[in-house]
Amino acid sequence: MTGFSSSSPAPSSPPHADAPADWVDRVLLAGPGGEECLRFGTPVDRDALRALVAEQTERLASAGLGPGGTAALRLPPSLGFVAVLLAAWRLGAQVALLDHRLTEHEVEQAVARLRPQVLVGSAGRPAASALRGYSAVDPVAVARPDGRPAGTGHALVQLSSGSTGPAKVIARTASDLIRELDCYRRLVAFPGEGERVVLLSSVVHVLGLVGGLLNSLHAHAPLTVPDRMTAAGILGTVAADGRPTTVIGVPFHAELLAGAAEPPELPQLRRMVVAGELVRPGLSDAFTARYGVPLGTMYGMTELGVIATDLDGTLHPAKQPVHGMELRLVDGELRLRTAASPYPGLDDPTRWADGWLHTRDAATLEPGTGRVTVLGRRDSQVSIGGLKVDLTEVEQTLAALPHVREAVVVFDEGAIEAYLSAEDGADRALVQDGLARQLAAYKRPRRLAFLPQLPRTATGKLLRDPAALRAAAG
Repeated sequence: MTGFSSSSPAPSSPPHADAPADWVDRVLLAGPGGEECLRFGTPVDRDALRALVAEQTERLASAGLGPGGTAALRLPPSLGFVAVLLAAWRLGAQVALLDHRLTEHEVEQAVARLRPQVLVGSAGRPAASALRGYSAVDPVAVARPDGRPAGTGHALVQLSSGSTGPAKVIARTASDLIRELDCYRRLVAFPGEGERVVLLSSVVHVLGLVGGLLNSLHAHAPLTVPDRMTAAGILGTVAADGRPTTVIGVPFHAELLAGAAEPPELPQLRRMVVAGELVRPGLSDAFTARYGVPLGTMYGMTELGVIATDLDGTLHPAKQPVHGMELRLVDGELRLRTAASPYPGLDDPTRWADGWLHTRDAATLEPGTGRVTVLGRRDSQVSIGGLKVDLTEVEQTLAALPHVREAVVVFDEGAIEAYLSAEDGADRALVQDGLARQLAAYKRPRRLAFLPQLPRTATGKLLRDPAALRAAAG
């Protein structure tokens, strides 16, 4: 029985069985001892990283983690996060990543769902700040008596939106991660040996994790995380090193840098690459006009990683599928060939069936070249600054608060808006406090409007048109 779904099938193989037993050492940790590989404030070479991983391996083993075990990590971006992740994988464990920005309520829900044998957090909560790029933490591994061993052969488990429902649990095998790293290696314009990466994306989400952290280790392209995620902090980090540099982030970061006043000369800047949501028209031109380098874009999913790219910004809005990726359209929805479902324990033919993953993205495919243009989501999941948010989760959280009768949550012009009807005398401050306790900040609505009654369609369904809802709210 798996640690994250009581309905999952019995395991056919332990985690990592589809990859060499020493894949972490060979693929991620190998290299000259004195070679710089990471920089969280101060540089870390491969000998130092290997020593930190060995130390965390002992700590995790002392907490009871071993081959086929399960661990959940709730750590901010840090050297500690990297060491614990690689140590858990070296032990042959299945690792679930929890965003450190989740509330205690969300973490409790996730842990109850995932049932990890070991939960790794930090000694004392680091100061929360949206502007901090990384933290200095001392990871603490705590054994959980109700934890369960892995029930599938997956090495990595991620939650797409912070929800704990089975449809939100996504898992990948070690061989799939290695396959994605091979895709990056084949992209000539992606950072390689002798270059460096400045990472702005979260390391618990697929772009920052695989395209940033794991690829940097694999490709011997040292990774640096800025101390401050401000325009000045990011540009200062780029300017501090003369090696050819690629910045990896989400469109929000590109907007931030494109609007920077009087940026310094950056001859080492090679390009910026963004993913996570659609890039607004004009942003690529504005970024290139400011820095003289391309704003590359990528399309990917937590389920599969990178799918298609336009790293030189010459194909916009189209992207070229990466090596080995097979795509097709069915009724305007993009589908991707994948041998197995990435949703353990979930038998849902609307998400995966007959070897095809249903992306729920609207798209077009260019005849002849196979280039894909993604038009937008076809379901309720949206992206805020590159972080996935399920509007249904926000809506259900609102509707479950005291004195709230019903709620509609929509996404318009880059922001989440919520409209609700409540009992007479309902306190707005109490509603906002309830949201703050149950939802991470990036999930909370920017607009919260109270209406006597929510507007409905002629058939009695709640109206979900943002313009009509705003008009009803006055």
